[in-house]
Amino acid sequence: MRIFATVLAASAALTGLTAVTSAFAKEVNLYSYRQEKLIRPILDEFETDTGIKVNVVFAKKGMLQRLKSEGMNSPADAILTVDISRLMSHKQAGVLQAITSAKISDNIPTQYRDPAGFWFGLTVRSRVVFYAKDRVKASDLSSYEDLADPKWKGRICVRSSTNAYNQSMLAAMVAHLGSPAAEEWAAGIKENLARKPQGGDRDQIKAAAAGECDIAIGNTYYYGKMQNSKDTSQTNAAKKVAMFWPNQSDRGAHVNISGVAVTKASKNKENAIKLIEFLSSDKAQKFYASSNYEYPVKAGVELDGTVASWGEHKFDTIGLDKVAEQQVEAVKIFDRVGWR
Repeated sequence: MRIFATVLAASAALTGLTAVTSAFAKEVNLYSYRQEKLIRPILDEFETDTGIKVNVVFAKKGMLQRLKSEGMNSPADAILTVDISRLMSHKQAGVLQAITSAKISDNIPTQYRDPAGFWFGLTVRSRVVFYAKDRVKASDLSSYEDLADPKWKGRICVRSSTNAYNQSMLAAMVAHLGSPAAEEWAAGIKENLARKPQGGDRDQIKAAAAGECDIAIGNTYYYGKMQNSKDTSQTNAAKKVAMFWPNQSDRGAHVNISGVAVTKASKNKENAIKLIEFLSSDKAQKFYASSNYEYPVKAGVELDGTVASWGEHKFDTIGLDKVAEQQVEAVKIFDRVGWR
């Protein structure tokens, strides 16, 4: 089985996974956006605790298309993916099923799970502001809305509007402020860009450190990765910027999740539910969140040291289902204002 799991992750052999499914009753088959090597240690603990074998297919690209094409013949029992937009896309495509569990409901706050039980958050990441410490003071910053002020013209770096993280951030603004105000904000950010949107979140932070811009917008966990990287160019860049938590006097900093769901085609539904219950437990939450410098969704779980060093802050508590409802509108706004 160990040999097969390795081969499966490399080849994603559908027929092989189906054969294993018929041979072993105590198992669960997982399609994962996150690489198996990062989550295998905690899956091993689940196997030890429950006797349920976890077979993993790494499916960062094309997961939804694969599930749709496989239909009810899919061997997948559950999916692990990132961003509320991706979770909602799977729900809307009809490839998920709703589940209920008292343990899951107790462990995961309502804002981080689907009201109907189709998806559940496992970790939280926030999209915040990073500023060049030699050119910007924390007292210069306040909110996401303030970044659209002309005083920041030519000073902001942010990735493309096609990125799911930016789309969810704007969707949250639509949910809070309405479409007209959100569009005005997006247009203001576009006017304040220091350069054409390009690269990932780490590239924005590097650009701020190098003086190409003064402000970068990015996810917190990328900063954690840079702070702990073996690449000195990343650690040096991280030292030149500081993190700022926006909107602390009102709604709090925007958040998103990595999450999990049970597939509609699941042949091992009860085992899939047990896996989600385990992943939302204290032991799994601590490991799963710290492995990527994220925040546990479950309250009271000890934070990773790097994450804890970022200090106290307030997160936006709007239900992420409300954010997902505005995803299409956010994309339309980005197109209208020309943020590419």
